[in-house]
Amino acid sequence: MAGSTGGRARTAVVGTGMIGGSVLLRLRDAGLDVAGWDPDPATRRYAHEQGFACPDTVEEAVADRDFVFLCGPLPSLPRMLSRVAAATDEDCVLTDVGSTKAALAAFADTRGVGHRFVPGHPMAGADRAGVTSASPALLDRAAWVLCPDPAGVAAFRRLAPLIIDVFRARLVPMSPTQHDTAVALSSHVPHLLAGALAGAVQGAPLRDAVLALAAGSFRDGSRVAGTPAERTANMLLSNRERVLEELARVTDFLDKLAGAVRAGDAEALTSRYREAAAARAVLSGRNFVSRERTFPVAGDAAAEVAYLWDLGAAGGYLSGCRVDAGTVSYTAHLPADAGPA
Repeated sequence: MAGSTGGRARTAVVGTGMIGGSVLLRLRDAGLDVAGWDPDPATRRYAHEQGFACPDTVEEAVADRDFVFLCGPLPSLPRMLSRVAAATDEDCVLTDVGSTKAALAAFADTRGVGHRFVPGHPMAGADRAGVTSASPALLDRAAWVLCPDPAGVAAFRRLAPLIIDVFRARLVPMSPTQHDTAVALSSHVPHLLAGALAGAVQGAPLRDAVLALAAGSFRDGSRVAGTPAERTANMLLSNRERVLEELARVTDFLDKLAGAVRAGDAEALTSRYREAAAARAVLSGRNFVSRERTFPVAGDAAAEVAYLWDLGAAGGYLSGCRVDAGTVSYTAHLPADAGPA
C-alpha cells in the first residue's frame, strides 16, 4: 500500500480501544508503517510494550502521516478531528470509525477539512471494550461504510483501496444521512431491544430461573446489552431522531404481533412471522452480481458520488477501486434482485 509520495503508506490510529486497537494491529500485520496514540497513559504504555510507536502527544503520532484513523468515543471526535487536521498536511486523508456520520461530516465541512475527511464506520464490534479486547481479525470482511462527498472524492479514491485490501472489507459507499438512517434500524434499535429484554429479566421475580433456562434465543437477543453502557448511550443519543423513527416502526410491528396473540389469531401471527422470516433469510445468503464502472478522474465528481451512494442504498458494495491513466474504476457487487446502479 503506497503513500502519497510513492513509498510505504504511513498511518496513524488515534484512540486505541477495541476498534482502534484492532485497526492498529491489522495495519501492522499488513506491513504498513503505523503509529498509535491514546489519551490514557496506561494504554499508551501497553501499546508501546507491544512494539508500537506510541508518542505522548497526538501531534507527534500523526505528523507526516498519509492516513489517520480517528477511533475515540463519539463525543470526542469533533474536537479530535480539529486537532488532528491542524497537525497534518493537506495530503493526509482523515477518517473515523464512529457509529453515526451526519453530524461529524457537517462539522468537518464547517472546519474546512471536508475535502480530506472521509467519514467511516466498520460494521463490526463486540460487547467488550479496551485495547486488550482488540484483534487483527475483528474487522475481517466486515461491511465498512465510507461516506464520499463530491468535494472529497479524491480522498475517498485513496482511502478505498486501503480499506478493501488491508481489511478485506466489503466497502459500502453511502451518504452520511443514508448511513445514519440504515444503522438506526440495523444496529441502534437492536441495542434498545437487547437492553429492554435483558432489563426486563433483571427485574423479573423469577430472574435466576429465567437465566438458568436461557438458551440461544435469549443469548442472541440480549448480547449487545453487555456493551459498555456509556458507549451505547453515546451511540443512541447521537442518532436520536432516526432511532426514535425506526423504533416506532418496530413498535408498530410488535403491536401487530401482540394483537394477534391477544386475539388468538394464528393465521395473522403466522403471516407476520413469515414476513419477518423473509428479511432474516437474506442474512443467511444472498446472490450478488458484479459490475464494473469507470469514471474520468477529472470528470463530474457529483455524478460519481451519486453512483456510489445509489450502490450502497441498493445493498451493494465495492471490492475494488483503481485509479489508472486518468480514470477511476470500481468493481461493484449488487444484490441480484436490485435494480441498475
